[in-house]
Amino acid sequence: MPSINCLIQKKLSLIIFVVLFFVNMTQNLYGARIKDLSYINGVRTNQLVGYGLVVGLNGTGDKSNTIFTNQSLANMLEKMGIRIDPTKTKVNNIAAVTVTADLPPFGKVGNKIDATVSSIGDAKSLGGGILLLTPLKGADGEVYAIAQGPIVVGGFLATGTGATVQKNHPTVGRIANGVTIEREISYADMKTDSITVSLKTPNYTTARRVVDRINQSFAGAAYAKDSGTIAVKTPDELKKDVVRFVSIIENMDVKPDNTAKIVVDEKTGTVVMGDNVLISTVAVSHGNITVQVKEDTNVSQPMPLARGRTVATPDTQIKVEEDKGRWVIIPEGITIKELVSAMNATGVPTRDIITILQTIKAAGALYAELEVI
Repeated sequence: MPSINCLIQKKLSLIIFVVLFFVNMTQNLYGARIKDLSYINGVRTNQLVGYGLVVGLNGTGDKSNTIFTNQSLANMLEKMGIRIDPTKTKVNNIAAVTVTADLPPFGKVGNKIDATVSSIGDAKSLGGGILLLTPLKGADGEVYAIAQGPIVVGGFLATGTGATVQKNHPTVGRIANGVTIEREISYADMKTDSITVSLKTPNYTTARRVVDRINQSFAGAAYAKDSGTIAVKTPDELKKDVVRFVSIIENMDVKPDNTAKIVVDEKTGTVVMGDNVLISTVAVSHGNITVQVKEDTNVSQPMPLARGRTVATPDTQIKVEEDKGRWVIIPEGITIKELVSAMNATGVPTRDIITILQTIKAAGALYAELEVI
């Protein structure tokens, strides 16, 4: 028969396993992947841009006084052995456009990517058009891709004699898989003995948590250079398989730290609060003032056969009503849910809540950054 000590040890092992399991589940539930919190230095997209012509439009292209479209058409035809006078061409079915695309990291020659086409003239719509062969250049002036193909516009334009109907922006469209990569960009950083993790939102606490999480799996491999940069040394056993090492780092879960912040959009009346917002004990009262102005005109007419004249006298009536304010006590250390409930208890709309928050901040009782956009 097993001894009592063995049974106790088995039970303790089971309890420890259950505790560790739930701790791990909690971390996965409330944590975010390092991939979603940061970038790997040296791994980035590169913006490409080019100038081209869209043909095949049904009379919705640039007007004849668009000089650069006429000149571009003449230059293109001259390369094909046809010489024309740019001032005598009609470009109603042609539009000059800029073509933009994002070259992904590790994009290989022959890979296909999407492009965005935007009119730079006075074209009314790019719907039904086809982009002619357009080289796309990077910031260094080198050609990295070639774009060509039919354009898909997420809108339409219908014009009649006396009315016009438009949906979305028909002068901007996309070409799905219409860009072919012609030149690759090398990433030498992936061949080094270390990688650098850059946080999207620099924060000392988040940086420390990322370092601690990485060092749990790779002891002593990570250290923080500052609040947004973390250096990670590649283990000897993974130096020949850096992709696997980066994949392991990216999929680690970390709970990020957030700054106490309230963002207010006065244009739309939107208020967004973070979970670290702290308010001291304050009493809030809010009352609306309604001013009503009514204009009337009193007309006095003379009696029949009298030699008087008609007199018009303005009559202005002003009425002011003030609602009784309701005092609401907001205690110190309340949660976001309780704060929202307290705000709703005052019975004021969102735009008035914005004013209340600004007033609480001015009173020094709001320990959070209040950003108005």
